[in-house]
Amino acid sequence: MDRPLPQITLKERRDRTVAQLCEAFAQDRLELAEFESRLDVAHRAATAGELDALLADLPAPAAPASPDAASDPRARTASAMREAIRESRTFLAFMGGVERRGNWAPARKNLVIAIMGGADLDFREVTLPPGETEVYIFAMMGGVDIVVPPGLNVDASGIAIMGGFAHASARHTADPNAPILRINGFCFMGGVDISIRHRGETPKDARVREREERHRLRDEQRRLRGRE
Repeated sequence: MDRPLPQITLKERRDRTVAQLCEAFAQDRLELAEFESRLDVAHRAATAGELDALLADLPAPAAPASPDAASDPRARTASAMREAIRESRTFLAFMGGVERRGNWAPARKNLVIAIMGGADLDFREVTLPPGETEVYIFAMMGGVDIVVPPGLNVDASGIAIMGGFAHASARHTADPNAPILRINGFCFMGGVDISIRHRGETPKDARVREREERHRLRDEQRRLRGRE
């Protein structure tokens, strides 16, 4: 006797709907205003039909690879190559967390969504390609921490409502071919923090280094004033 298929709960269906909306936004299939509107409807939806209506005009998600393809070394190599040159990527922290550290591979366009969750992206060991790498952040009652190495060109801007969008200033290289990390976004009752740290440096180490640098700068200014 065949066992009945397990029923998908409304929460699971809502989570899948949110994930598909995020992917559609990352692929430029939805404008920001429409994306935010559909997210709001998804969180208030009381029936599966309401959730399905949000995806009716969007293409179905790609089917997962078959087990045979996953075990084929050539298929894995091809997948890795596609991943290396990926145009868009979505990081979703929905009542949870997402983290990327070490030598990971960001896409050209990266969408970070933190809804009652947190995201941590560390770019210190990442080799960015020439040109722009974009990070768009949408944080609602969540937080996003981004760590960049000294010398990386970072162009950051954002809107915060009952929250904060903090960016530490840094010296930019004058090389016109140098990579640029362009960060912008929106946070509501949440926070975005972009900090500068050397590789392997902890937040405490960074604070100590910055304090020592300020002291050296102050001493140098005093020494120069003493020569006048």
